[in-house]
Amino acid sequence: MPDSTSVPWPSLYNWVIEVYPIQGKAAVQPGGVYLYDSHEIFRFTLYWTLVFYVPAYVLCAIYAFLNVTFPPRPATHTRPRYRLSSSFAFSPYFRVPPAAAADIPLMAPGQHSSPNPGTDPTLALVYQYRALWKPNETRSRVTLALLVFLAFVVFSVAGAVVGSAVIGYVLAGLFKAGDFNMSTWIPFLGGLLQSLVGLLGLWPSVVDII
Repeated sequence: MPDSTSVPWPSLYNWVIEVYPIQGKAAVQPGGVYLYDSHEIFRFTLYWTLVFYVPAYVLCAIYAFLNVTFPPRPATHTRPRYRLSSSFAFSPYFRVPPAAAADIPLMAPGQHSSPNPGTDPTLALVYQYRALWKPNETRSRVTLALLVFLAFVVFSVAGAVVGSAVIGYVLAGLFKAGDFNMSTWIPFLGGLLQSLVGLLGLWPSVVDII
């Protein structure tokens, strides 16, 4: 008879009593725990999905957070690198267009000529510093990293809830239609399979994006 009392999670038991010996066994085994309410089945499936599903996304979120907060530095080369010249150096299609003074990003706004050798050499350094300096660069990077981390966590929890609702209620409908007794191991397997399918989408696409 179905029990109307709430079953505490996880309520797992020795699954061997369900399969050995398989001949002449009753539908309900002594020592087994079974679920009959659809909401209980959804709750068990959700808990197991959160256990298996969320940690993988949290690890990727931490990796993305660190990657955005501390970006890798460009590799330094000890030997000079030589650029190969084009085979069509005299062709107008491969000729490098002359750069105007206004196109140089290190020039100050309104300055249309490079400083001559007679000017103060610190002036060029000031222009270069103004061109390379970005206001609040560290704070902006940390904010973006936090947004990326929260996006991973929110989407992982939302995916676990939606997937558990679909799997849990579908299993509840199937077992109820067949008048079967659902063991507490069934939501465990449902959450595990859902997590494995989610990991297939997590690697390598999400890791490549990071």
